[in-house]
Amino acid sequence: MTTSDTPSAAPAAPAAPPVTASADARAQDRLRALHRAGQLAERYPEVEALLADLPAERLPQAGQLLSRVDADEVLRHHPRTPVVGVAVTGHGTLAPLVPALTAETARHGMLLRPYVADFGGYVFDLSDPSRPLHAAGADLVLCVLDPMAVLDELPTPWQVADVERTLEEKVRLWDGLVGRFRAESPATLVLNTLPLPRRFTAQLVDHRSRAVLGAAWREANARLLRLAEAHPSLVVLDLDPLIADGGPASETRLSLYAKSHLSAGLLAAYAREIGHLARHLAGRTKKALALDLDGTLWGGVLGEDGPEGIEVGDGYRGEAFQEFQRTVRQLGSQGVLLTAVSKNDLEPVRKVLADHPGMVLREEDFVRVTANWRPKPDNIRETAEVLNLGTDSFVFLDDSPYECGLVRRELPEVATVRLDEEPAEHLERLLRDSWFGVREVTAEDRSRPSRYRDESARGDFLRSFDSLDDYLRELGVHVRLARMERADVGRVAQLTLRTNQFNLTTVRLQPAEVEALADDPDALVLTVRSGDRFGDNGLVGALLLRRDGDVCRVENMLLSCRVFARGIEQTCMATVLRRARKAGFRAVEGRYRETAKNGGVREFYPECGFGRADGGGADAGGGAELAFRHDLADVPAPPDHVSLTLALNGGLL
Repeated sequence: MTTSDTPSAAPAAPAAPPVTASADARAQDRLRALHRAGQLAERYPEVEALLADLPAERLPQAGQLLSRVDADEVLRHHPRTPVVGVAVTGHGTLAPLVPALTAETARHGMLLRPYVADFGGYVFDLSDPSRPLHAAGADLVLCVLDPMAVLDELPTPWQVADVERTLEEKVRLWDGLVGRFRAESPATLVLNTLPLPRRFTAQLVDHRSRAVLGAAWREANARLLRLAEAHPSLVVLDLDPLIADGGPASETRLSLYAKSHLSAGLLAAYAREIGHLARHLAGRTKKALALDLDGTLWGGVLGEDGPEGIEVGDGYRGEAFQEFQRTVRQLGSQGVLLTAVSKNDLEPVRKVLADHPGMVLREEDFVRVTANWRPKPDNIRETAEVLNLGTDSFVFLDDSPYECGLVRRELPEVATVRLDEEPAEHLERLLRDSWFGVREVTAEDRSRPSRYRDESARGDFLRSFDSLDDYLRELGVHVRLARMERADVGRVAQLTLRTNQFNLTTVRLQPAEVEALADDPDALVLTVRSGDRFGDNGLVGALLLRRDGDVCRVENMLLSCRVFARGIEQTCMATVLRRARKAGFRAVEGRYRETAKNGGVREFYPECGFGRADGGGADAGGGAELAFRHDLADVPAPPDHVSLTLALNGGLL
């Protein structure tokens, strides 16, 4: 996957108008006009905002237009556009999946490079490294399974025992294929569960046999889902929740005549889930949810109706707002940073959060509550600054078309979700794009909100000092630099996927790749933990090192944005330099690969005493790639306000 983040040389996308009943029609007309004029490649940065206004059922049509655009032509105009390579294989006909995938990646600001394997060849595609699928070099490999992969092999007539036997054989086959594929490819492999068509269950005339068949089928799907526990680079999508949202799982005529065994609607929903996964692998997962209050968390207007008059808890609408709050709180419990951005006076808001009996969310559930009469884009910017996050980390929810339009215009990088007057629909609008989806929720994720609340306290503490040096001395920063333990693999992989600002190369790694580094005798993965007088920050960074003769190479260094500028990064690099000299290395070398978001660390190596080295140039995404070298003759001392604990346990250093 191309490691750049967002277009920088591209012209700014025009502001989307406030969402109205005709906004989707205007967006569709604009896409058609760009297509007719041959300007879709040139104006590609506009596409993300246009697709945001299209309902899900119209996205495949947009994908038909976008799939005709030459990806290389887009990159010629906008070389920083993130590219995701997706290879598709499976049992049935899958070419119709490409337009849906094209639209879903485009609506998240990415560009699709698809490869579709030959019909029905998934067993050979996954097991044989000489097949074109492996040569495609995809980031994601989709092996789309369908029920006919099992049912086509039944005898005529068949019994439930025949299905059970075939299911057992297939699950064993798929397990083996995953293992062989993982040994040959670093790509993320995606399988899916199998829907059970009624046209087969109905062929059994007794309900007892239907029940036994249903149990066997679900047990096989459960085993499929559990394959991901044994294979870290595997994702298994459960199709049942997608089918439950409506529409048939298959269409008999298309299944029989075209061998397209999953319906167009189900493939479109599947593509949406793949778009979410691709967004995460590209490091574009959101971190913070900025919530309006009036009309969003409760019904009515607090300033006009008073605490007693708002709708939450009582009545059918109040219960709908309460259920929405439960969902928001559930997200917060998994590491999503909840913030409130409201046009209200602060004290009445705090009183409702503290005392209203219908409220599920309380002030302590939020990392920051902002209630004033300033423009909401300004408040989102300020919240991002206080939390040390980029505004592109935010999702904004509001029921006001005006406020949503304003945020879209002023902060197009914020994912803006417009709610309407029906609170029962709030849940679906929040959840349908899985903005905060990750491969695995870690202990670090669950503790993140409390640490960001500490971050807000640090900001207040900083404002009480006349100088940054005085603040840092009183902050009491401590760092633990240690060899990575097995329990940290998921968190380190997550840092490579989600960290954009302090990420020297923006190379994304899956857990299996991090494990491989840990097992390599010529490599060393160091974890960085930090804390201070306000609490423990947890695992906030990593250094990936490799021996190359008498040179120690820094393959990457990552640090969470919430601990920038406290001397942690300088302490870690100074320690690596000192330990490398002690271990007998002649030099330490590293590279910086420029992206749209990591410009703030461009001078990190020079500030640590490194000089420029030969071997720089431009990376595949068009950004600068700079090489640096430190000869270890004059190693800088770490900042004196940081205390350091080492736990390296041998190895490279």
